[in-house]
Amino acid sequence: MWSWDVTKLPGPVRGRFFDLYVVIDIYSRYVVHWEVHLGESGELAEKFVENAIRANGGVAPGTLHSDRGTAMTSISVAELLSELGITKSHSRPKVSNDNPYSEAQFRTLKYCPVFPGRFGSFSDARSFCRRFFEYYNHRHYHSGIGLRTPFTVHIGTAHAIQDKRSATIEAFRAANPRRFTRRPSLPKIPTAAWINRPDEDSDQQLKEASAS
Repeated sequence: MWSWDVTKLPGPVRGRFFDLYVVIDIYSRYVVHWEVHLGESGELAEKFVENAIRANGGVAPGTLHSDRGTAMTSISVAELLSELGITKSHSRPKVSNDNPYSEAQFRTLKYCPVFPGRFGSFSDARSFCRRFFEYYNHRHYHSGIGLRTPFTVHIGTAHAIQDKRSATIEAFRAANPRRFTRRPSLPKIPTAAWINRPDEDSDQQLKEASAS
């Protein structure tokens, strides 16, 4: 499942902005694709989704989630998703936190210590985003995925790294037993990711409905 959104990047003068389009895999937090444009529209959004799939070797998500912005709910995007067999998912009306993964990623971007007050040009915005997303995907140890980088979770090597870290910690503990009152444990890698996780009551209702 992918989640995508558009955010404004401040331009060289007051009232001038560049539009950053970003799509993220919600399980690994990996930024699948990003683009900077001079505006926001359904046509640009449609091309962005096509480019994201192309950038990932033609592999499309089963579901694409977004909020209810005009570009996200445009006819051109809806027709593309239908044609590709991708399930369209939108946040609930008037609910501000139904696109949490994209919103959290934008917060990480804008609270980055080197995020500028303004970008001097379109080229500056693209150059900054290129450096930031390279760092974010490959060197940012994300708390939501057990302090792993999005890339290692995305390609499936995070568990092997987890085993190596665990072995290193255990060897250190065995060599220094008096320094530990209990066996240290590593942050866990999540087994699933949700936009809106069903509560236990909802799960029970679904089971009862399917059994009836």
